[in-house]
Amino acid sequence: MFVDANMSAAQLYECAGAMMAVYSARCPGKESANEDAAALIPFDERSMVLAVADGMGGGRAGDVASRLAIETLRDTLIEAKSEGRSMRAGILNGIERASAAIGERGVGAATTIVVVEFDDGVVRPYHVGDSMALVVGQRGKIKLQTVSHSPVGFAVEAGLLEEHEAMHHEDRHIVSNAVGAQDMRIEMGSSRKLGARDTLLLASDGLFDNLLMEEVVGRVRRGSLADAAYRLANDATRRMEGGEAGHPCKPDDLTFVLLRWGGRSGRDQAEGMS
Repeated sequence: MFVDANMSAAQLYECAGAMMAVYSARCPGKESANEDAAALIPFDERSMVLAVADGMGGGRAGDVASRLAIETLRDTLIEAKSEGRSMRAGILNGIERASAAIGERGVGAATTIVVVEFDDGVVRPYHVGDSMALVVGQRGKIKLQTVSHSPVGFAVEAGLLEEHEAMHHEDRHIVSNAVGAQDMRIEMGSSRKLGARDTLLLASDGLFDNLLMEEVVGRVRRGSLADAAYRLANDATRRMEGGEAGHPCKPDDLTFVLLRWGGRSGRDQAEGMS
């Protein structure tokens, strides 16, 4: 669990035969809580669930919403495992219960969430809102990409907006689907087998509002996981601080999870992939 984290560098983990890097930090110069949250939740020896949530509503409302979503997801997965049910059941129940619990608080809080189930190298995404999941091949091919639940995200997917136009669009901050909303809906993607040296990325919009997709892909597809995580965190933060004239700049909390799986367990998966 990563709640109200303010990391100076990504942390590496090994679980279910995969290597992961996790990074979560507050917006540059921000003193209040990090409204993002993340989790790596083991299910059994070869499977687990990864999640990133981005709280909405400001102040303590966003922080509470993202924390509640992640904690509820963890609890329903533990329940599903103990009752012999699937990760899919645990994920769907977790998001639905979290949405009801957040809504019942009546403080205007909500959160986006992106969840990926990992089962022996097979991944399936679930998401609500504009936190995203990607699978990128070693040569830079995007093999999986969720579509943001937002007017701008749908316009890009439909070909009505170019990505560089979307980055600067006045409505980019509008999200049309959130955990905690009465009309919340869960989008579940299809399963995909990870290839050797494919990289899975889950991230809050603090990443995609500051780096173009081709920049994200270029930074995650090569090198070690530690190096890829450093490039993402460093370059996105520099953009937020206004350090690159002519490039997008949207200060925000930043959280992401990277995963690589090579069909075997071992820390060597995280080292020296180029």
